Amino acid sequence: MSTQTSPQWGTLQAAAAAFQIHERTLRRMIARGEIEARRFGPRLIRVNLASIEAAGRPLQFGGGDAA
Repeated sequence: MSTQTSPQWGTLQAAAAAFQIHERTLRRMIARGEIEARRFGPRLIRVNLASIEAAGRPLQFGGGDAA
């Protein structure tokens, strides 16, 4: 029995709302190959929600004075 989970797919609108980014930003990320997306039919696009989360990177803070 496989423990692999199937990817969660969502619409561009739902993914943009969930991650608080603009739909155009998602489209640019798809075009650059940063996130996984699939086209189902001539117009329907779904994005892999896990790939959006994985595309984010943690902020680096070196500390120190702001001056």
